[in-house]
Amino acid sequence: MGKDPTLDYYEENARAFARSTREADMSLARQAFLSRIPAGGRILDFGCGSGRDTKAFLDLGYAAEASDGSPALCREASAYTGLEVRCMRFEDLDAEEAYDGIWACASILHLKKEVLGKVFASMARALKGEGVLYASFKYGTFEGLRRGRHFTDFTEETFAAFLASVPVFETEETWISRDVRPGRDEEKWLNLLLRKKEG
Repeated sequence: MGKDPTLDYYEENARAFARSTREADMSLARQAFLSRIPAGGRILDFGCGSGRDTKAFLDLGYAAEASDGSPALCREASAYTGLEVRCMRFEDLDAEEAYDGIWACASILHLKKEVLGKVFASMARALKGEGVLYASFKYGTFEGLRRGRHFTDFTEETFAAFLASVPVFETEETWISRDVRPGRDEEKWLNLLLRKKEG
């Protein structure tokens, strides 16, 4: 395998991971996100995993696209959604003013903080004027390897400090939720709805 333990993890566990996350109920977060997206708008599911949210966006009539860094997960998501999922690392996003919204649900949390700043800048470039980003991170202050994958966790305060160093978005809404997967409700998540800054 390669030098990225997180991608190695998903390559080795793609089918089990897809099965364990496909039924997770993210409808409330999707509704909050979609309330800010024009009807039929173009959405990038950035780090789509099982394809769960891509399929929901497609079923609701949005022009959804999907990408993931794991070839095995791309195959899982493509089979589930009927969409050709682009195999792409987060760092390789190079679109400009292409999307009304980017959905990064439990995905970009795998980036180290110094890389995350660059990816936030590229996500802003990929969004149309005043486009919207949804992102979620595990709640806390940990950064490093956890059970075979890299995680960068945030609290409201640490994320505000991070965003100040990459001033391309303004925060519209934040909320804390419990993990919706069975047996994981002790885990907390920081949910963020951010709007691209003009200029």
